[in-house]
Amino acid sequence: MLEKPLTTMFFTCAGLFGVAAVAVTPNAHADVVAYLLNVTVRPGYNFANADAALSYGHGICDKVSQGRSYAGVMGDVMADFDTSDEYQASYLINQAVNELCPALIWQLRNSAAHYRPPAPAGA
Repeated sequence: MLEKPLTTMFFTCAGLFGVAAVAVTPNAHADVVAYLLNVTVRPGYNFANADAALSYGHGICDKVSQGRSYAGVMGDVMADFDTSDEYQASYLINQAVNELCPALIWQLRNSAAHYRPPAPAGA
């Protein structure tokens, strides 16, 4: 009985899995229902209807695709909803990008990498 060394079997399997990983690339796709559910059920946004929520989310995607900085998009959202709540704004941005334009996730993450919230007034 012939036995292959363990390392040979490992590299053979790794090579096979490596080829399979290249051949099967995940395809990001939009999930409008998830976005609408997450931003219309959550209090604080008060969109007039689903179309308004969807339009706003696509606007966020447009800003990210145009290369707007994360800080800029955060500022826009916070101004639009008259809030200083960083979490509220970042949640909406993340929902829009993750669910409506997932191909832009890395662009948003790279832009947000060094984001620091503005100092509170009077600090």
